[in-house]
Amino acid sequence: MAKNKKKQAAPFKSMQTKEEKDNQLLLGDLLNADTLRKLKGQADELKQQEAAKKLQARQAEEERKAQEQKRKESDFAYLLENSDPNWRKHK
Repeated sequence: MAKNKKKQAAPFKSMQTKEEKDNQLLLGDLLNADTLRKLKGQADELKQQEAAKKLQARQAEEERKAQEQKRKESDFAYLLENSDPNWRKHK
């Protein structure tokens, strides 16, 4: 029996030629240097704020976990449930 061979699709070719791509203006080319510098500064500031926010959230989570562990360690029922059931070795 003959196997059906599927034709592979030709790779997508851009409608623009290389020269047309080179001649296109980019947003950075249209903006003056001062505006571009301000935008980059704002982007850096936002990245710093986001990093600080993540750091603060992580520290708050660590603090919450530490407080929860401290509360559990002072709870006798929790300690009893999680202790070693073989008390003979503690004689």
